[in-house]
Amino acid sequence: MEGSSDQADSRTLARELALKLLYVSDLSRPEQIDEQRRDVLDMEPNDPRLATLAGEIADGVMKDRDELDAAIQEVAVNWQVSRMPVIDRAILRMGVYELLYMHDVPPKVTINEAVELAKKYSTEKSGAFVNGVLDKIFQTRCPEKV
Repeated sequence: MEGSSDQADSRTLARELALKLLYVSDLSRPEQIDEQRRDVLDMEPNDPRLATLAGEIADGVMKDRDELDAAIQEVAVNWQVSRMPVIDRAILRMGVYELLYMHDVPPKVTINEAVELAKKYSTEKSGAFVNGVLDKIFQTRCPEKV
């Protein structure tokens, strides 16, 4: 059991790192993104597994961003994705990406981790908002997992 706890802890750390990568990507000009992401990775503890997983999550989110934003927009009534706080938007994109594409992660874990990231890096209200949006996407887009 200890191994699975370590794996869960590494995935949590990878999510935090992916969030930082997505945050700088969202705020950077396109030509600066690679350099900004390298800077973020240089500031983190040197754990190649963590950097690889974080990079995979961030790259997947960037690649499918339009689809992820459309899924968020569908359920985030009275909110424009483009007007959401950058950190909340990054957390939501990452959560939706995990729900739709990372089938090895239980959806409840994905949602819980996203809520914790929102509480840690944004506001208490952001945690409730992230929970509501991701739960609605889970209910509507992942019926086979409900």
